[in-house]
Amino acid sequence: MTPACVRMMAAYGAWMNGRMLDLCGGLGDAQRKRDMGAFFKSIHGTFDHLVYGDLAWMGRFTGGPMPGKRIGETFHETWDELDAARRAMDRRIEAWAAQVTEDWLAATMSYVSVNDGKTRILPRWVLVTHMFNHATHHRGQLTTLVKQLGVDPGVTDLPWLPALYDGTVLDAQQM
Repeated sequence: MTPACVRMMAAYGAWMNGRMLDLCGGLGDAQRKRDMGAFFKSIHGTFDHLVYGDLAWMGRFTGGPMPGKRIGETFHETWDELDAARRAMDRRIEAWAAQVTEDWLAATMSYVSVNDGKTRILPRWVLVTHMFNHATHHRGQLTTLVKQLGVDPGVTDLPWLPALYDGTVLDAQQM
């Protein structure tokens, strides 16, 4: 994991989250909240968990606020609240990613897992990789859920990220 990779993954997350929010925003609230058998049950629940996870990791990485609820509890009751929170989190992640350095990524970090209460000490690059992998994993669930509702999520592959081609994420030396 390099600073350029962090910026790329932050841009990818914001791009895909925006696309999925736009698609899911066209669904009715009942469709978004319907239990479809996903780990967090519904489209709304899965998106809500994505915000939770990113809030927790960004809190650990920046010393910012941590979620005030437990995993699986609803943080955002309405779609409008959830949409606004997700977009704000993506802007926060992109701003943070722009400041990440190789030295910061190489340093270790200690944290206590909310899942099992154990303390883990790992290189930050591993934890940053996990944050992005976690989001991609759950967005994969979202694309399946919307496809089950007859909505085509379109291409989700990283090489289709527009920011790869406009100089936003990678400079000429990295291409």
